[in-house]
Order: sequence, then structure tokens, then C-alpha cells
Amino acid sequence: MSYQIEDKGELKTLLNIETKKSNMTRRIILDRIARNIFLISTIFALLVLGILIYKIWVDSVGWLNFKFLTSNLSIFPHKAGIWGAIVGSFLLMAIVAPVTITLGVSTAVYLEEYAIKGKLQSLIKMNISNLAGVPSVIFGLLGLTVFARLLNLGSSILAGGLTMSLLVLPIVVVASQEAIRSVPSFLRDASYAMGATKWTTIRKVVLPVALPGILTGSILALSRAIGETAPLVVLGIPTLILRIPSSIMDNFTALPIQVYYWTLDAVLTREYANLAAATIVVLMLMLAIMNSTAIIIRNKFQKRY
Repeated sequence: MSYQIEDKGELKTLLNIETKKSNMTRRIILDRIARNIFLISTIFALLVLGILIYKIWVDSVGWLNFKFLTSNLSIFPHKAGIWGAIVGSFLLMAIVAPVTITLGVSTAVYLEEYAIKGKLQSLIKMNISNLAGVPSVIFGLLGLTVFARLLNLGSSILAGGLTMSLLVLPIVVVASQEAIRSVPSFLRDASYAMGATKWTTIRKVVLPVALPGILTGSILALSRAIGETAPLVVLGIPTLILRIPSSIMDNFTALPIQVYYWTLDAVLTREYANLAAATIVVLMLMLAIMNSTAIIIRNKFQKRY
């Protein structure tokens, strides 16, 4: 330095400024490095996804047509269709949706509004959150033991629907809890001040305000359920059913099952890879329709409340 600093306080201040500048420079560099890493990761993920979608679309060209959508399954690739798998998937969701949403929302309401705060409630919440990370094949084994064998439901739509409901139930519970917890307390207080009971407050105030978050969790849960394969494989869901299911007690097959088995058969017969690709396109379109419809409903309620 060009001059002598006699005041130790001034020297200490200058050192602190230099230290802060050094820390700021280091943070800026780390921020740029992290941003570039995340950007590269995003581009790589989008690139892989784009290649995958392109490959699926190319393989499905010439196979995805009205006849493929409306024909029954067949052992001959050029005659095979997925109408039975589409019906089976919709009937499966007809079981999963009401069971999961009813039990999930009811559980969340009890834990957030009625359960006594304490260690037991915290333990239950922690276990529910942990269930969301359990591998899907474990739920398949549970469904095989309880629904297929103990209750003698076999490989019916009801057994598959209840098994899938167990799989995605923790997702709905956790999402519904977060949505209910985010409702401002002054809305509850205002309802109580008007003389409303607890259940009336929950039904008229809490649930309508929390509905967008609950719908979001339900969308994610149903989207996962319609694309899961492992639990259905464990249940022994057949891959070739020529008769279209007409009730929840009938045997069935689903779109993910067809994709799985046709992919395996593609090792011996190349045409099965084209059938699997066409089925994946149909499954992706179903997911897009489901998500779009639910997002529209969610946005409508968000504007209302």
C-alpha cells in the first residue's frame, strides 16, 4: 500500500472488504459453473428424449392406424390390435381413480384436521412419505398375496385396480396434505366465526381452496398408475386375451403389459417392435389427454378460489 495505516480499525475494515470481494467472486464463479452444468444436463435430457420419441414415431409409422386401434389381440403381428388393452386400461383407471382419490383425500383430511398433533401423527406421516419410494414390484407382491390369492380375485380388473391404488395412494395423500396445509388459517377462523362446524368448514372452505393441489397430486398418481407394468406382471396379467372385458371381475390386459411383452417378443420377430412403438404412442396420447383435461380443471378452480 502507498500509505501507512495507523488505525487498526481501518485496516480491519479494508481486510473485511477484500474478503467479501473474494467471497463474492468465488460465489459468482460457482454460480456460473452450476448454471452451465444444469444447462448441459437439461440439453442432454431433452436430446435423449427427442431421440427416443423420434425412434418410437418412426417405428410406429405404418402400424398405427384405425384398424390397429379397433382390432383384438392376435398371435399374428399384422393382424394384432390393442382395442382390448385400451378397454382394459380404462376399466383399470375406473377402479384406481375413485379408490385412490377417496382414500387419499380422506386420509389427508384426517391427519391434517382431526388427528392429535404428536409423535404418533408424525410417525404416520413419515411412513406414508416413505411408502411413496417403495419399488412398485413390492406392491405387486402385496396385491398378489392379498387380492389375488387371499380374496380369490385372481388376475381380474378389480385385483389390478386395487393393487395400483395401493401403489399410488401415498402420492395422493402427501399431495393432499400439502394442499390442505397451505390453506390460510384466517379462512378457517372466518368460517368458525360465522358459526360453522368443523366438517362444514372443511367441506365448504378448506377442500375447495385446496382442490387445485389435490388435483395435481391425483393427476400425477393416475399418470403413474396407467404406465406401471411391474405390479401387473407380478399379478400374472395375461398378454393375449381375445375376449374384451365387460366387468371388473373379468381377466384383462393393459397397454403397458402389451408394450412389455411385445418388446420381449421383438427379439425373435421384428414386427413386434413396431407394435410396441405404436402402443407407446397411444399410451403417450392418453397421458397427454388426461393431463391436459386435469390441468384445465385445476386452472378453472384456481381462478375461482
